[in-house]
Amino acid sequence: MTDTNKMIVNLAVFGRTQSGKSSAGNILLGSTDFYSSLSPGSITKECSLGRSCYLHSFMRRGGQEITLQIQVLDTPGYPHSKLSMEHVKREVKKALAHHFGQEGLHLALLVQRADVPFFGQEASHPVQLIQELLGDSWKNHTAVLFTHSEKIEEAGISEDEYLHEASDTLLTLLNSIQQRYAFLHETGNSCNEQRIKILERIIEFIKENHYQVLSFT
Repeated sequence: MTDTNKMIVNLAVFGRTQSGKSSAGNILLGSTDFYSSLSPGSITKECSLGRSCYLHSFMRRGGQEITLQIQVLDTPGYPHSKLSMEHVKREVKKALAHHFGQEGLHLALLVQRADVPFFGQEASHPVQLIQELLGDSWKNHTAVLFTHSEKIEEAGISEDEYLHEASDTLLTLLNSIQQRYAFLHETGNSCNEQRIKILERIIEFIKENHYQVLSFT
């Protein structure tokens, strides 16, 4: 927060290779800051920070209209097809300290493809990374962002039905983070509609957390 009428929201995206982290980051930013493409291996090899344009009068706080700016830290897939897990962990830790050391992180977004089952050791790796980097308060600063959600819609499955049939591993995770999740549809609605919808949900999560941030000094 730089003044009373402006709020900077700091986010970081985590997830497995090809989960849609960079694409989701671009939607949140309303830009194409992060390179995103279909690939048999990991694309993102280093952390990078993207900043959105100002969203004027996006919300009200304390009776005042607030201008919002979004900052998103894109991180390599974890596990990575070319980089060791220790290397990725070390680089993400440095990036969090460099970009959010003073301002703090509002929310870590665990990006998970809605059309890929969430279970087993590989699914747990990104969660373990978030736990290690965010520490004891990780549950209060983590949300799940389901990408490729249009796939379940095309299959005639509602979001409620999807969660009802989800694995125990996913349901346990969602319970531990107080049901903070959002579904991102990358086709159908306009990107701007999707962006506003997701940002409004993220702001609700941050409000529920009393605007608290995690520092990395």
